[in-house]
Formats: sequence, C-alpha cells, structure tokens
Amino acid sequence: MNGLRKASLAKQFAALVCLVGLLSVSAWLPAAQAASETQQSLKSKKRSVLTKSRVVRSFERSSQSTGVALSRSRTVRSADSTAPSYGHLAGLRNVRDALSLKSNAALVVDQETNEVLFKKNEGAVLPIASLTKLMTGLVLTEANLPLDEIVTITQDDVDTEKGSSSRLRVGTQLSRGDLLHLALMSSENRAAHALGRTYPAGLPEFVRLMNAKAQTLGMKDTRYVEPTGLSSSNQSSAQDLVKLVDAAHQQPLLRELSTSTGYQVPVGNRLLQFNTTNRLVKNPSWDIGLQKTGYISEAGRCLVMQTTVAGRRLIMVFLDSVGKLTRIADAERVRHWLEASSGAKLSSTSTDSNLASGPFSSLVTQNF
Repeated sequence: MNGLRKASLAKQFAALVCLVGLLSVSAWLPAAQAASETQQSLKSKKRSVLTKSRVVRSFERSSQSTGVALSRSRTVRSADSTAPSYGHLAGLRNVRDALSLKSNAALVVDQETNEVLFKKNEGAVLPIASLTKLMTGLVLTEANLPLDEIVTITQDDVDTEKGSSSRLRVGTQLSRGDLLHLALMSSENRAAHALGRTYPAGLPEFVRLMNAKAQTLGMKDTRYVEPTGLSSSNQSSAQDLVKLVDAAHQQPLLRELSTSTGYQVPVGNRLLQFNTTNRLVKNPSWDIGLQKTGYISEAGRCLVMQTTVAGRRLIMVFLDSVGKLTRIADAERVRHWLEASSGAKLSSTSTDSNLASGPFSSLVTQNF
C-alpha cells in the first residue's frame, strides 16, 4: 500500500515538473524569438549600413576621378548639375552690374557703329560650351564642301567627355547639310563631331583651322581643342565672341540654320523631330538674325545672338549664367532697357570695364 502511494506521488511530481517545464518553455520562446529577430534585424541593418558605406566610398573615389558628386541625401547627381562654373570659382558673381544680370559676363555691341552699349567682365576668358559650334559651322561653310554628301555617325562621334546622350545612333546616315542644321539649331554633339571628323584633311586639321580662323578674326583669347564644345578647354571671352558672331552673321546659311525653329530628319525608317535650343527664336517680338546657345557645367548657360532692338542691329553675348532660363531673362532685360532708354550707354560697375570702343578688330583684350 505504501509502495503504491509512493509511486503515485512520484508520478504526480514528475507531471508537475513537466508542467513547470512546459510553462517555462512557452514563456521563453516568444522572448527568444524576439531576441533572435532583433539580432537578425541588427545584423541586416549592419550589412545595409556597411553596403551603403561601401557604395558611398566607391562614389567618393569615383568622384575624385570623374567629377561625379554625392549629395547629402546620398543620391548621385551628374557633375553638370552640381559642379560650379569656372566663372563662379573665379569670383565673377561678386561683380554687380546696373541691370542685375545673372550672367557673369556680358557684352552688347551695336553691329554697325561698333558702339559698346553694355559690358560686364567682357574680358574674362571662360569655357564657351556649344557656342563652339558657330566656329565649326563657319569653318565648314567657308570650306565649300558638298552639303548633300552623306556622312555616317560612328563610335568616334560618341561623347566620352561628358557622357551626353544623342538620338543619332551609331550607323545613322545623314547629309552634311542635315548634320550642320542639327548642330546649329539643336546643338547636336554627334552631328558637330562628325562634321569635324569627316573634314577631308581629318579632325586635327579641322581644329587647327578653327584656331586659325579665330586668329584671323582677332580672337586673341580664344582656343579650340574639338568641334562640339563638350571640352572645357574650348575657351573664349565675350569680346572675342562678338567678332565670331559678326563673322558668322555674314554667312546666309549660318543665319538660316541657326534660327530654324524645328527640323525633321530620317533616321532608319522613322522621322525624328529636332527643335531649337533657344526659345527666343520662336518669340515673334524678337528679330533674331543668328543665334547659338551653350551649356556645360564649367561654362554655365551661354547665349550669343545677332538681333535688332529699337531699330539697331546688335550683337549680344551672355556667358556663365546660372539657371536654365536666366540667360533668356538677361536678354529680355537688356532689350527692355535698350527700348526704354533708346540706346543710352550704361556701364557696369565691373573693375574690368575699360573696353575700348571702335572696330571689332581693335577691341581691347583683357584676361580676367
């Protein structure tokens, strides 16, 4: 009897021990799972942080060699959207002018009398971006090459300087005249490069002729290394560019193509529409005889025009403007001022403002 009672008590104790064990396990499991999940989350976050850190370091290393910048939000932006222009780095923005222009350098000249109407940092030598294409067009036009000759876009025409895109794919075949049209109106880089590359004596000779023409025009501040303007080594000053615009304006073809508002070209089995990069050309209140825009980050926004304002034939040059529309706003501001003042001369407060009036060939050259 005592043995049976002891056996029963032992079974009850064992059951109690199992019950306590089960209760302990059930209480421990959620905590263990939570701890495990927390640990996994921390590991995951750590891996994520390490990955991001490696990516950031990779971009930072890349930025040192390619100019790509990384913002605080860790999004990668192109150098063209973040890098300061040469004019900004040189402190040109600290120079104020009476019209509060956003362009760091500007020059407005009466094309017929050579009178300087407005000037601001006109001697500053700066990258000129796609304003280069005016010289490309001038050299090509004076060479009298057949405009109906077919030119093929090749891999050599692909931009490796800035990585810019183009709708003219490798293998596209267009006439020399069509390429010139797209280069001047729509600032097509592959078109401009193909024009220089297919010059009969080759691209180096074409660039040499660009520089020789600049010297002939008295553009002493000007230097070209390629025909598109993608290189920041293509540099000039506002006072030099007045001479280029004046010379280019003498060519009817350059006047026609640069002021075209739109043009279609056959690419494969499609027609591609290209449009002007200068919205003022479409504005009926403007009378523009020749124009060209330009932009790379080192140059800022640039614009040159031959136009008629208040009955006067003028050449306007705006270099290194900040913001997509500021060069247009600067041109409008100058026009309204000229119309309101009937051409009265207004001087900038720039300390580099001793530009002599007189023939274009005798404009004083001053490097900023």
